[in-house]
Amino acid sequence: MSNSWKEFTIEEIGDVIGGGTPSTKNPDYWEGDISWITPKDLSGYKYKRISKGERNITELGLTKSSAKLLPKNTVLITSRAPIGYVAIADNEVTTNQGFKSIVLKDGFDSDYVYYLIKSNVRLLESVSSGSTFKEISGNELKKLRFNFPELSQQKAIAYILGTLDDKIELNRKMNETLEQMAQALFKSWFVNFDPVLDNALAKGNKMPEVLKHKVEQRKEVISSGKYKALPKELMELFPSSFEYHDELDKWIPEGWDVSTVSDLADVVGGGTPSTKVEEYYCENGIPWLSPKDLSGYDWRYISKGAKDITELGLKKSSAKLMPKGTVLFSSRAPIGYVAIAENEVSTNQGFKSLVPKSGVPSEFLFQLLKANVSAIEAIASGSTFKEVSGTAIKDFTILNPPKEILDKYELITKKWNHRFIQLQKETDSLVKQREVLLPQLISGKLRLKN
Repeated sequence: MSNSWKEFTIEEIGDVIGGGTPSTKNPDYWEGDISWITPKDLSGYKYKRISKGERNITELGLTKSSAKLLPKNTVLITSRAPIGYVAIADNEVTTNQGFKSIVLKDGFDSDYVYYLIKSNVRLLESVSSGSTFKEISGNELKKLRFNFPELSQQKAIAYILGTLDDKIELNRKMNETLEQMAQALFKSWFVNFDPVLDNALAKGNKMPEVLKHKVEQRKEVISSGKYKALPKELMELFPSSFEYHDELDKWIPEGWDVSTVSDLADVVGGGTPSTKVEEYYCENGIPWLSPKDLSGYDWRYISKGAKDITELGLKKSSAKLMPKGTVLFSSRAPIGYVAIAENEVSTNQGFKSLVPKSGVPSEFLFQLLKANVSAIEAIASGSTFKEVSGTAIKDFTILNPPKEILDKYELITKKWNHRFIQLQKETDSLVKQREVLLPQLISGKLRLKN
């Protein structure tokens, strides 16, 4: 196999095509069958290929705008706000004007060009211009020069990197499935109260009129072929009737307590050591997180952020060392990021973290916060930016199930959480391998024969 590499401009390897936005004032241009993608659709997007965005346009919308229909395997590159998000069209798509996409000519592999762009985002940013926001023009993109191996080597390099990405994507999807299972169980037991409804229906108990709709829905589920009853010993932990609670203004399972967050967990704030003192920060010290560390973070467990602090930094600030299993909740800028500490951590003041009390599963608190983000946001205050105070979190009213039910919930979810962590660690390792290989393979420093 030849190891010859040749230099080409982007213009020589494909056609650079911009996008457009149909008038949002005309409903006839929208909600059609043509995929229309914006940079927002790629924000936090973890996969190589994309088939559709948040919105679609119609044939008329395509005709009446500067949007272009791009073929499958087009390399989509955001040219502004921000520069350098990249994906491959998995079918025909259109984009808005925030893209400069490349429709490749014969002899060039879309997966290889995808990786080429990913490893050269800084170069794209360096040739961008603009006062309000930076943007790379079509002409500037066309003039960029890169060395390319022959097509067979492009495909081989893309295969190596793609094999890693395929496993990363598979792991992410498996974790998404586990997350859906965990959310479904929490909702079934602690929001919809399905076991209570099942017990009530089995005993023929009279139900409150306001729950009639839920009762009918549950009857449909039970009569369907997909219904699988919980084990008898588990069903016996749940009551078979409801009682009205004045403070919550709703019907709750009979015998369940109504508590506040402070009954289940200690609420702990954070702090920031002075950035002017070098001795407060270090590598491989005490993990210290800010809400920014959870921005775009798609795992439930987190072990560290972008910075670590020293013992002295911890001592000289209001940051606190919190144990493994602490549930981290961003209380401002923005409100509602949630994660579970995989080990001891500290945070800045942008968090109100929940350290579970004895017998309270971290998983329960994690799902509880996720299910109540909107309600917690509603009690935030502040003129410059909204923030939830520690007192507000402590006093937030919640439904507190009996301990024996929480114990069973923890037992069921424990194996899922163990698998979460396994997949997360494996994926982190694969990402690091890819990050090492990507620039070396794309630049030709590491040749396939090596």
